[in-house]
Amino acid sequence: MKPSIDTQLIHTGEPKPRIGGAVSMPIFQSAMFEDGDDELRYIRYNNTPNQQVLGKKLAALEGAEAALVTGSGMAAISTALLTVLKPGDHLLAQSSLYGGTHSFVTHLLPELGIEVDFIDADAPETWEALLRPATRAVYVESITNPLMEVCNLDAITAFAQARGLASLIDNTFATPVNYRPPERGFDLSLHSATKYLNGHSDIVAGVIIGRGDLVKRARKKLKHFGGSLDPHACFLLHRGLKTLALRVRHQNESALRLARFLAAHPAVNTVNYPGLDSHPQHARARSLFEGFGGMLSLEVQGGQDGAERFMNHLTVPILAPSLGGVESLATRPAVSSHADMTPEERQQMGITDGLIRISVGIESSVDLIADFEQALAALEHVAL
Repeated sequence: MKPSIDTQLIHTGEPKPRIGGAVSMPIFQSAMFEDGDDELRYIRYNNTPNQQVLGKKLAALEGAEAALVTGSGMAAISTALLTVLKPGDHLLAQSSLYGGTHSFVTHLLPELGIEVDFIDADAPETWEALLRPATRAVYVESITNPLMEVCNLDAITAFAQARGLASLIDNTFATPVNYRPPERGFDLSLHSATKYLNGHSDIVAGVIIGRGDLVKRARKKLKHFGGSLDPHACFLLHRGLKTLALRVRHQNESALRLARFLAAHPAVNTVNYPGLDSHPQHARARSLFEGFGGMLSLEVQGGQDGAERFMNHLTVPILAPSLGGVESLATRPAVSSHADMTPEERQQMGITDGLIRISVGIESSVDLIADFEQALAALEHVAL
């Protein structure tokens, strides 16, 4: 019987026998290794002990053939895309993407002779019309950043498989606890391991998980790009992974409670969270995911001024970018995750200057709700 993800997080991929009897995977703080194996072992080649153990564990978590750790989430995304695309190729990408990914596909890929069309990921009937003879891949996010949309992921994999396209997904928001893309037919699953996989806001890392042949090709690309992960960061990611299931399940539950509170509050105009019955893709999210994640976004009364006033009254969440750590974080995507986009591009995606993104940590949900309640009360007081 296949062990649960809780057990895999602790035991899968660990060296056997344990190195020197060490219960915790040691840090191999060496840039290179003595000759003797059939391949040169070197940090930049992503084949040192800390990197290899992580790869085995991460592949098992999503039911994939192989995995590769990288120096950042964007290193994983850019390397994966340039593994399946070359000059003259064409990419179909979801219209609502993380700002860094959007900038990469709209600015750098065209410079390399790769063209991109954006799809309405909720309307499969429109995708065929955007296909070209040079179309090679389709790229989506499991839960979009920052509007928490959930596209028709099963339709994406069916569309890609029927037309011989590589399917890639950024699974950072869902995590392997809530969704495992390779088990649902995706060729490559990508993560910013800076976020939930590590969970402690102290490293920058990325992950490519999926088909063995594509991960092998990605490893060759990454060797030239130089985006490897150093041994100490590997150690911290390895350690952080072991509590992933505990953290994410708490964050699932806490975020749902907070979203329900916010949705019922008169000072809140909009709450974006797939766990809410009012979310347009709630039924789909229920069928796809084992949990709805720890991310939500909202708009309060007063637009940008109201958002800043509300955030400045929060005392539990830290006002900082990024997400997925043990501490709750609050930020405005217009000045953080999507700051590189033009105001027109953000408006087209539905990202207003007053949109607030919340990463729910592992604090007590009772304390979080009380803090949000007092911040909203302050907002209402000013409005009066």
